[in-house]
Amino acid sequence: MNTTELTRRLHAIRDTNNWQRFHSPKNLAMAANVEMAELVEIFQWKSEDESRALPADELAHAGQEIGDVVLYLLLLCAELGLDLDEVVRAKLADSERRFAR
Repeated sequence: MNTTELTRRLHAIRDTNNWQRFHSPKNLAMAANVEMAELVEIFQWKSEDESRALPADELAHAGQEIGDVVLYLLLLCAELGLDLDEVVRAKLADSERRFAR
């Protein structure tokens, strides 16, 4: 995933629609949270087995919501001056150090 290119494309959409004034770190974090809640809603009241075998339409919907969450996180990283690849790699390395046996 080329996060630089994705961020450039997101910023083009943002700028075309004059949304920059809404893209504060606070608002982007809240928007990512709302999208995450929409993802959680897909799984609400499903059993463990049902959650692993979503029908095609629900699986597609889950993919859309995951995409929304990731894109908002990308915008949040850009606003904070963080590189998504770097923060994910650093967190993975920390998890490997702490939990890999």
